[in-house]
Amino acid sequence: MLKHLPNAMTCGNLLCGCLGIVQVFEGELAVASWLILLAAVLDFLDGFVARALRAQSPIGKELDSLADCVTFGVLPAFIIFSLLRNPADGAPVGNAPLLPYLAFSLAVFSALRLAKFNIDTRQSDSFIGVPTPANAMVIASLPLILVYQPGYSNWILNPYVLYAYTLLMSYLLVAELPLFALKFKSFGWQENRIKFIFLIISALLLLILRFAAVPLIIFLYILLSVFAPKQNA
Repeated sequence: MLKHLPNAMTCGNLLCGCLGIVQVFEGELAVASWLILLAAVLDFLDGFVARALRAQSPIGKELDSLADCVTFGVLPAFIIFSLLRNPADGAPVGNAPLLPYLAFSLAVFSALRLAKFNIDTRQSDSFIGVPTPANAMVIASLPLILVYQPGYSNWILNPYVLYAYTLLMSYLLVAELPLFALKFKSFGWQENRIKFIFLIISALLLLILRFAAVPLIIFLYILLSVFAPKQNA
């Protein structure tokens, strides 16, 4: 019975994505964001539990990617689309009513990223391209910033910032960009210093900026990976 627990948790991840899309339709973007965060916890735990129970399976791997595509690809794209259609500051999005649909490029490139991950043997100990949960965390933080830290909303939720983010992240999801994974084979400082530095700075940013820290943390992750490539192995 326990061997089915990891896949059940993955299905919980998928359910969060489906419910989150409904919440976007209802205009409850903050609820959709909390569902992404809950799904991220389930996404982490399903792999951990599968390894602990020695219950890894090919179907589990495929199910995980399908769930991630909905929760960390389609749902975040809907959130960006909604923000672009209804900007936080009331600013118009210009005379191009179809432009907000650019948000769905995030869903397309998330699907491509997940498909590549499943067949890329180089990504066992590190990542090539930004992981879909990392992108989803940034997008999930935006409605939460709007609700809990509205002082940051004018610049971080500016429509043109969102368009630029959408284009940049769509590229980074599938780019041949080596990024370190937070996996520890040992806990020595020398071989893990970039990971420790990242975790320490991230914790400080979260304490100081709360939800507004999330976009900074993800871009810090990318910058540290790019400028410290020897630590990616």
